[in-house]
Amino acid sequence: MRYDLVVFDNDGVLVDSEPISNRLLAGYLTELGHPTTYEDSLRDYMGAAMHRVHDLVRERTGRRLPADFDDVFHRRVFAAFEEDLEAVPGVAALLEKLALDGIPYCVASSGSHERIRVGHRRTGLDRWCDDGRIFSSEDVGRGKPAPDLFLHAAERMGVAPERCVVVEDSPLGVRAAVAAGMDVYGFTAMTPAGKLAGATRLFQDMGELADLLSH
Repeated sequence: MRYDLVVFDNDGVLVDSEPISNRLLAGYLTELGHPTTYEDSLRDYMGAAMHRVHDLVRERTGRRLPADFDDVFHRRVFAAFEEDLEAVPGVAALLEKLALDGIPYCVASSGSHERIRVGHRRTGLDRWCDDGRIFSSEDVGRGKPAPDLFLHAAERMGVAPERCVVVEDSPLGVRAAVAAGMDVYGFTAMTPAGKLAGATRLFQDMGELADLLSH
């Protein structure tokens, strides 16, 4: 293995949640008087922590979102997860291989711990992702594109940043990984390759990743 630690983003990389959550986010913002399309949501919020939603809406409109915005949004997302969420194709086999080969890995997500756990229970990924491997933007002061979350994960896992590789599917996540001094492999199944500029490598199928990590 070329690296001492593989750091996975969660949404869009491990669980196929981005279409669900961005559809719901666009709908809820529009409902509140902030017209937002699904494409707008992907462009502005994919890979971001919830504080970015609040910050951008306030910056653009001068208005604050309701105090219960996060709670209402997450209730809607979790309900949709229970109905529709699936693991990204190939992820279960990849995590099983990493575990069997003894290759250290962890999850570093902009989502809350609750969101991560709900998604993993629904998809069965909790089998390979125990609490000691999971880090959330809730654990640090600033979410992506700041490097804080990835640096926190590396420190907790006892690995130097330059020995880590991040697997990301969002422009914000790629920027965060680069800022953390880590290599980053951009997953282009949902995001156009051109939007992941700065990634060390690009790949489109999770089945490719094990070979990429070893060469």
